[in-house]
Amino acid sequence: MTDKDKETANEKTYDKEQINEMASTTVRSEKGIIHCLTVVGQIEGHQILPENNKTTKYEHVLPQLAAIEESNEIDALLILLNTVGGDIEAGLAIAEMIASMKKPTASLVLGGGHSIGVPLAVAAKRSFIASSAAMTLHPVRLTGVVIGVPQTYEYFSKVQDRIVRFITQNSNIKKEKLEELMLRTGEIAADVGSIIYGEEAVNIGLIDCLGGLSDALGYLHAEISNARLLEMQQKTKTTQNDQ
Repeated sequence: MTDKDKETANEKTYDKEQINEMASTTVRSEKGIIHCLTVVGQIEGHQILPENNKTTKYEHVLPQLAAIEESNEIDALLILLNTVGGDIEAGLAIAEMIASMKKPTASLVLGGGHSIGVPLAVAAKRSFIASSAAMTLHPVRLTGVVIGVPQTYEYFSKVQDRIVRFITQNSNIKKEKLEELMLRTGEIAADVGSIIYGEEAVNIGLIDCLGGLSDALGYLHAEISNARLLEMQQKTKTTQNDQ
């Protein structure tokens, strides 16, 4: 086996481990190197969820995002979303990391991007949603016995303001429209909120584009191509100045 064959075998083994352990993989082609990260099931926070729950652990995702941003090999990031939501703080932490990245990022909502999955969907530079995918918008919910009720509700109100501010800053939806959907009564049984689907999510400005995998990849390939062209132009300009 040649050194190149060994290197290819090692890459395949590493990619398989990434998929099994982190639900992510790095795809290499002549168009560029794209890291694919999946956010599925329930987003796990500081408390460990039962083993039979399918979860995305924030302590796995955060260092991955930092490594992707610093990597000289990876050109762009694709986030695949099919989540019911989960821990607010963990979800917002991941969303903030994605929003602060300089590399091209695209999110694709497949199946569902519910609850705290909404900030995750809009955090990317370009967001896509499948026509059959759904998103649930609702206010921060409170469950269980709470001590110090007025203080607790004030805290939850501030958390909700953080979520609303993040979503409106990273999408084209108006604050008034978002709050209307979050507080709508009668649409979700015994609760308030709204369930919206692909086309409506785009029409109200929450998601950028209706589309699928090829659309999201096409956007990233175009961004990578533009970045390479800009880099070549800068190198040419530097060479000319040196001469």
